[in-house]
Amino acid sequence: MINKVYASAAEAVADIHDGASLAVGGFGLCGIPVALIDALHKHGTKNLETVSNNCGVDDWGLGILLKDGRIRRTVSSYVGENKEFARQYLAGELEVVLTPQGTLAEKLRAGGAGIPAFYTPAGVGTQVSDGGLPQKYDAEGNIAIASAPKEVRTFKGADYVLEESLTPDFGLVHAWKGDRHGNLVFHAAAMNFNPLCAMAGKITIAEVEELVEPGELDPEHVHIPGIFVQRVVHVAQIEKRIEKRTVALSAASPSGTTDQAGA
Repeated sequence: MINKVYASAAEAVADIHDGASLAVGGFGLCGIPVALIDALHKHGTKNLETVSNNCGVDDWGLGILLKDGRIRRTVSSYVGENKEFARQYLAGELEVVLTPQGTLAEKLRAGGAGIPAFYTPAGVGTQVSDGGLPQKYDAEGNIAIASAPKEVRTFKGADYVLEESLTPDFGLVHAWKGDRHGNLVFHAAAMNFNPLCAMAGKITIAEVEELVEPGELDPEHVHIPGIFVQRVVHVAQIEKRIEKRTVALSAASPSGTTDQAGA
């Protein structure tokens, strides 16, 4: 078996070229490949297309690439936490392909499984299937690029829209554990989009918090086998930010009952 470990994140992303497409794991700020994104930012790669559930926040995750104008196009589901994202989109600087979240997940999974397209009920009867969603504006606020209509077929009396799968040039993912052969284990909610991006990327690079030797991972606990992963980087210490800190407060009311409030 091949030893897929690279000495550093910088070395692992060094051949990601200008104009490359990237499937980037994570949901919000949970499970995002921080070290790989940072290395790519320092490398200066530009004109990127990203496929990710969201595009980070203004100063973290994919947001640091976006802030410097390195991303030209993004395929995403949720983009509401990034003011710079909104500014670039409305100013005609960024192309945005809004995609239903389940559809985005399946487009990645299908791509990794070698399935070129599939039918789904999500988006039937809306601009998702009918076309006309603004993907890019011009400097005057007019629609420069709109989504095209998609094929709709009826199966057993219900309509479904045809969606094409995704196979980006690279997949960037974060895992809890990994071995030198590329077998990966994800932790809790960080599983989110990481396995799907690992499957879809033509070349997948995984940053792992704990690097173990082959045979140390229980095969029943492996979430993504090494066949989907070409490069592994050990990142023992990384900063993990909380996108929205929520604290539940409990207090006894004058009546003796307990009131709870979420912040």
